[in-house]
Amino acid sequence: MADEAPFQLLHSEVIQYIYKSAEGETESGRNVTKLENIGFRVGQGLIERMTKDTARFKDELDIMKFICKDFWTCVFKKQIDNLRTNHQGIYVLQDNKFGLLSHLSVGKQYLEHAPKYLAFTCGLVRGALSNLGVKSIVTSEVSVMPSCKFQVMIQKA
Repeated sequence: MADEAPFQLLHSEVIQYIYKSAEGETESGRNVTKLENIGFRVGQGLIERMTKDTARFKDELDIMKFICKDFWTCVFKKQIDNLRTNHQGIYVLQDNKFGLLSHLSVGKQYLEHAPKYLAFTCGLVRGALSNLGVKSIVTSEVSVMPSCKFQVMIQKA
């Protein structure tokens, strides 16, 4: 994908645009949903291009490993730092220096702004998984910036 700085600037501008265009609205959740939907569509398109020449994945774990290694490297220029699973459909992806938060702050100073900077990425992962045939719910959590965790709950049919 693009270099890190232009991608981070574009990401920040999209967030500002969404929040400025909805200034009259009191509900911030609607803006987060819009950002996640944008990420969902981008994730679908990106994973389609990345996997067009790859073999089918054997199982969910192989798909998650692909997301953590190849997909994350394509988007954020680094692999995910840690992948954990309970082997029952819940995966936790941890990034200790998440690029889209690193420009904000180190520590807890701007912690309340973190959800809007993570919504796009939650949608990105959900969209990628959706296009690989895995229905999921992706949430994020930040305790100390710029470290964050993404929890992926696989929805069984």
